[in-house]
Amino acid sequence: MSMIAAFYSNKSILITGATGFLGKVLMEKLFRTSPHLKVIYILVRPKSGQTLQERVFQILNSKLFERVKEVCPNVHEKIRPISADLNQRDFAISKEDMQELLSCTNIVFHCAATVRFDAHLREAVQLNVTATQQLLLMASEMPKLEAFIHISTAFSNCNLSHIDEVIYPCPVEPRKIIDSMEWLDDSIIEEITPKLIGDRPNTYTYTKALGEVVVQQESGNLNVAIVRPSIVGATWQEPFPGWVDNLNGPSGLIIATGKGFLRSIKATPMAVADLIPVDTVVNLTIAVGWYTAVHRPKSTLIYHSTSGNLNPCNWYEMGLQVLATVEKIPFESAFRRPNADFTTNNFTTQYWNTVSHWAPAIIYDFYLRLTGRKPRMLKLMNRLLKTISMLEYFINHSWEWSTNNTEMLLSELSPEDQRVFNFDVRQLNWLEYIENYVLGVKKYLLKEDLAGIPKAKQHLKRLRNIHYLFNTALFLIIWRLLIARSQMARNIWFFIVSFCYKFISYFRASSTLKV
Repeated sequence: MSMIAAFYSNKSILITGATGFLGKVLMEKLFRTSPHLKVIYILVRPKSGQTLQERVFQILNSKLFERVKEVCPNVHEKIRPISADLNQRDFAISKEDMQELLSCTNIVFHCAATVRFDAHLREAVQLNVTATQQLLLMASEMPKLEAFIHISTAFSNCNLSHIDEVIYPCPVEPRKIIDSMEWLDDSIIEEITPKLIGDRPNTYTYTKALGEVVVQQESGNLNVAIVRPSIVGATWQEPFPGWVDNLNGPSGLIIATGKGFLRSIKATPMAVADLIPVDTVVNLTIAVGWYTAVHRPKSTLIYHSTSGNLNPCNWYEMGLQVLATVEKIPFESAFRRPNADFTTNNFTTQYWNTVSHWAPAIIYDFYLRLTGRKPRMLKLMNRLLKTISMLEYFINHSWEWSTNNTEMLLSELSPEDQRVFNFDVRQLNWLEYIENYVLGVKKYLLKEDLAGIPKAKQHLKRLRNIHYLFNTALFLIIWRLLIARSQMARNIWFFIVSFCYKFISYFRASSTLKV
């Protein structure tokens, strides 16, 4: 029998961020493996026109929870939604709800965060730092609390090339940052943000690093652990392969490629794509909760949930597999196709790719206006290019993460727990995983019928031909302008034409002699 599953039986668990991608999968796995757990409290932000119970019903009504309903038919009775707003003091939780949380909670999984890379620093600090501080304060008043598990990110210290399982100090104390956000003007915050984040790429990675320091400084006597996942992707195995419900990470790029909007990307092909399946992260997180509560380590342990050091896959291989799945061609054939184009990092190439994305979008929108329809392609392309620009830092760098604690925890599990809560990424077959990921995006995220793949393939072929035709026309126009303005360009052009004429004449003469 699974010791971990038995541990969570009859436990009261608090999950923040339970309505998010990782939170949903965490909740599903807990209910499916420990159907006798007592209750899961979830903090839910009120929505106009929708009650808390309706939001819970919406979550449970998804395909993700189909297997849970079989093993735990009364699952809806074991989810206790708490009205809360992480932007407010004490999360705006009522006194009655707060009293219940403080007196009953055994385990806290803090998954809530803003994952927007371009979030304003004030917003990012509030959700990723201040909210963590307030939750730790609540946890310190929970007499039955056995473990507090904080979900961070492997990229919290992405300014380093090698990252150990330690909490790195920040140049400015988190408390000073929190205090300054309360009185500084937005314009001043925007001005000082680049200086504060330093060589980190965005406010997300910076504030997640601050959040870790807060955990270290303000956890007191709590049993605390930190899990650092890298790029979280679709499910690998559980509850079924390929489930995904958001556009974060590679999902948006997969959709753009599948729809034919994304033809090239500025990336380092051999850079490691440190993608980690969401169910792998969840299995590790649950195991960390058990180990922290039962073994009570003397210090805060950090667990890296990454793939690059144990089972690496680079962006080139991943792009080819996406292409092979989208167009239903053998993986080996994708090596001979130009669709997955990883361009170099120079201004000319970047300019050309931007033009080759925007110009067809402008032409297509002009066609939509002529036919009386609302133009949308340029807006969509701008959003796509913005998303790609925010991801460029992560697809052009590689990192090394130590995984000593993660491997130690794996060795501490019984064979049954290693099977039920598998987080050994060395067993992952990337080709199979990416294929399931692409199909999962189509089926679960876009809600499209897999029977429509042949039609989608024809659509991709048409878009590819339009793309090539436009690039050819653009090249000829630019070349013609160069010929008109440059004597050197004219000389080169005449040389090419003369050479081709002589070659054709020689070929004809040779054919005549043979006859």
